[in-house]
Amino acid sequence: MNLLLSQIADGVADGAIYASLALALVFSYRSTNIVNFAQGEMAMLSAYFAWQLMAWGLGLLPAALISITISFFMGALLYILVIRPLSKASLLTVVSVLIGLYLALNSLAGVIWSFTIKSFPSLFPKWHIQIGTFSMSMETAGIVGVIALVLIGLYLLFENTKIGLAMRAAASSPNSAILVGVSVPAMLLIGWGIAAALGALSGILVAPRVFLNPTMMFGIIIYAFAAATLGGFDSAIGAVVGGLAMGIIENLVGTYIPWIGPDLKVIAALVLIFATLLIKPEGLFGKKRVERL
Repeated sequence: MNLLLSQIADGVADGAIYASLALALVFSYRSTNIVNFAQGEMAMLSAYFAWQLMAWGLGLLPAALISITISFFMGALLYILVIRPLSKASLLTVVSVLIGLYLALNSLAGVIWSFTIKSFPSLFPKWHIQIGTFSMSMETAGIVGVIALVLIGLYLLFENTKIGLAMRAAASSPNSAILVGVSVPAMLLIGWGIAAALGALSGILVAPRVFLNPTMMFGIIIYAFAAATLGGFDSAIGAVVGGLAMGIIENLVGTYIPWIGPDLKVIAALVLIFATLLIKPEGLFGKKRVERL
């Protein structure tokens, strides 16, 4: 029983990281109907920014906050330079450009920082919380706590601020938003900036668990895609639920199915993506799109 509870707790921590990256995918998709295939590599680059700032003598927390802030502006810049000019391009063109960006960012990190694996400190102390015979690391509890705070912040942003309401209007009905004076391009720019910042947070949280290297987000982005697919690419709540579910499923499958083990856990994500697209393509919390002819 303790092993089961421990695996579920670790799964919730991993799932919280997947949820943050899935939220980034949902933000970019809801803003422009474009899935950002380079989201994982942007998160990896943000983790390297934080590592470089620490190498220059900055503390971990300030380095992380600066990296997340820089990532916000880089996401906004990506929208201006790449996404907006492609607004009328074909889907194949957009996908090709974003996959090219994925490869370019991966190579850029390797050229600047090399492909050597680097250690990255955790934001949380190495304590353990003991409740009877059950033990949980502070890192696990801390990751869940950070993502919970982020979700509360996003809820307050979208429910209680003018910018949040304007972003929701721009994403759901751009033409109506324009009629009431909302600058849709500005809201989309902010949306891509928030997506990049959320991705940066996931990169900084996951780097201590998988070590820092240019390919560290490859598996994470697959789990995040599975989470967003399960929850629905147009649902923030779905991204969170899907991320937590994916984290728990991944850990349980890797522990209790002997022939899979830790090296083949990604199969669970691929099966989940396939099954969701086959049974309920819009996801658990997504909405079916109805087009009028």
